[in-house]
Amino acid sequence: MKQVVQNYKSGELAVLDVPVPGCKPGGVLVRTAYSLISTGTELMKVSEAGMSMLGKARSRPDQVAKVMQSVATNGLPATYRKVMGKLDSYTPLGYSLCGVVEQVGAGIDEVKVGDLVACAGNEHALHAELNWVPKNLYTPVPDGLAPRQAAFGTVGSIALQGVRQGEPQLGEVALVIGLGLIGQLVVQLLTASGVRVVGVDPDPARCGLAERMGAATCGDPASAAVAAAVAELTDGHGVDQVYLAAGGASNQPVELAAELSRDRGRVVDIGKCRLDLPWNAYYEKELDVRFSRSYGPGRYDPEYELEGRDYPIGYVRWTERRNLACFLDLAARGRVDVEPLISHVADFDDAVETYQRLKDGELKAVAVLFRYPEHAGEVEAPEVAVPTVKPRGGTGSTPARSVTSPVRLAFVGAGNYATSMLLPHLAQRDGLELSTVVTTTALSAANAKRKFGFAEATTDLDAVLGDKTIDAVFVVTRHSSHAELTRKALLAGKTVFVEKPLALTEDELAGVLAAVEESGNDRLQVGFNRRFAPLLREARKRFGARTGPASLRYLVNAGRLQHGSWYLRESTEGTRFAGEGGHFIDTASWLLDADPVSVYAAAPSGTEDLQIVLRYPDGSTATISYVTTGAPGFPKETLDLVADGKVLRLDDFVRASVYSRKRWVSSRLPKARDKGQSAELAAFIKAVRIGGPMPVPLQSLVATTSATLAVRAGLAGGAPVTLARAR
Repeated sequence: MKQVVQNYKSGELAVLDVPVPGCKPGGVLVRTAYSLISTGTELMKVSEAGMSMLGKARSRPDQVAKVMQSVATNGLPATYRKVMGKLDSYTPLGYSLCGVVEQVGAGIDEVKVGDLVACAGNEHALHAELNWVPKNLYTPVPDGLAPRQAAFGTVGSIALQGVRQGEPQLGEVALVIGLGLIGQLVVQLLTASGVRVVGVDPDPARCGLAERMGAATCGDPASAAVAAAVAELTDGHGVDQVYLAAGGASNQPVELAAELSRDRGRVVDIGKCRLDLPWNAYYEKELDVRFSRSYGPGRYDPEYELEGRDYPIGYVRWTERRNLACFLDLAARGRVDVEPLISHVADFDDAVETYQRLKDGELKAVAVLFRYPEHAGEVEAPEVAVPTVKPRGGTGSTPARSVTSPVRLAFVGAGNYATSMLLPHLAQRDGLELSTVVTTTALSAANAKRKFGFAEATTDLDAVLGDKTIDAVFVVTRHSSHAELTRKALLAGKTVFVEKPLALTEDELAGVLAAVEESGNDRLQVGFNRRFAPLLREARKRFGARTGPASLRYLVNAGRLQHGSWYLRESTEGTRFAGEGGHFIDTASWLLDADPVSVYAAAPSGTEDLQIVLRYPDGSTATISYVTTGAPGFPKETLDLVADGKVLRLDDFVRASVYSRKRWVSSRLPKARDKGQSAELAAFIKAVRIGGPMPVPLQSLVATTSATLAVRAGLAGGAPVTLARAR
């Protein structure tokens, strides 16, 4: 089998062929699917190995002390031979993995061959194709948790044990210093515990990631904004707990901890940073300094780790193994999300190159996984089913009655988008009546009624859905409620306009389509407005028909969100791209006149940016670059379509051009950008009034939603995702 090793004397890294370990009693032999690189601990070890002998000595004074003691006891020649022999040997790397049980040793009965397990230990969960793991250092993976996510189990246990040492309580405020892999997990665990978190890290990308994962605010340790945020959140008292998840030789973390802690606050050391405690500062506040020992009780106890002797739960509630199981359970239930932390997935055969790129700084990453050959083959061509819907009693669009009286509309939600981009185009339109606005708060409903002339304002959704005089319902709420509200409105027999996204998960999409099939009502429109933009429609007409495959490039300069935006609440509202990305996929598919057949997604290290490649049946491709790191002054959306010797270019819905035998350039629009909302609403209202087909076929809406959801699957698998039409 193959294993990653390092020579500490020379610094050499290698993937060696080594014998397969035997399956001893009291443990299991595990074939690795994914193993996680600890970008803190392991890179520190790799960097130390590349130092000179003097540098190694300076970095490990504890080992130097042992050498000097050996010299005094055994003499210089014997000690020299012993030290050089140890240095000039291959040592293993790795301590966190997920794999499949291949063989079960004597005395093991809680797992069987074929079970998926997460494993821990720097002697047992190595970067190797096969590992023997004793019973207290592995635990079964819960159903629904992907192997690549379960590979975080050990590192997650380290973060979890650190949080347990801090004894967080509901409503407290914590400071996390260092937002690397451990720090990011600590942020999520504290947030799940009802603690408000302030994060500190000099890397803006890591600060942004922590805020998306639930931190109230994050910033540079030298920034006054961090102290101001702590003062605001704690009424000037200081944080209840500080978690030191940083490394390095600077004493700044422990000094900052004292500065921002409240009186008698708790300081927990999880990482390996300098700990020259400023005596006066810690004494005057009587700070409680605690250490977190790796994965939890049992660590470094050979009777627990090697002999499998568990600690009674009545005396030790959370051991290494129980911490491991707890973290996996949190991940399986969505209370902790490790996917956004994965910066890179490398094939195991590329291990040496990956370590070198990390060491040189070429690959900037929070978490890096090795994917092993057997598992790489299994996920080489992941697939997402695109459902096909046939409403009860027919195969086409459901006939609808024409409306002779004014079309009566109800709005569910009256937030910023509804009041700025939709209602202004509907208010005072002939042949329309804004019947009812439904919101969760009475005042927002009253404001919408007053401003746009709704006949009624209410917080009672059921009353609106039961009102047979209402012809169409607009769902313009937060993303997490779209699918359920759409499902209810379809079952009530209403024509529905729902703002994107239609659904945040495949299960939510399936629920909407089940409602279509059950009710026979497929009268549904999703707010993909760009295909209705007059400038883009004119450019498409000028471009004309094509005969060969096309290449489309769509740059979306999305920019950074303001702190506190609900778009950052990924755990409840989905990722930002899941909420907005359907716009761009729909536009590409409309221009190419087809639905995509595969999706490939990649994310540059340390950013929210996405690169998405869509492939279409005729060989056409669309590349969507969704970036948050661009210049604020650059246009938000630019698009190029190239085919048959022609080029169509759109510049942020302000100017368009087509280059062919004759060149066409639009005149600059005299007013604000028209992204198609008005034309989209006109088409929707017309369909409601005359009972004709919906502006966009339901199958196209489903295909776009499935492709948007497949982006996450593509990021997880690191391979193109096939969009298979369900039969």
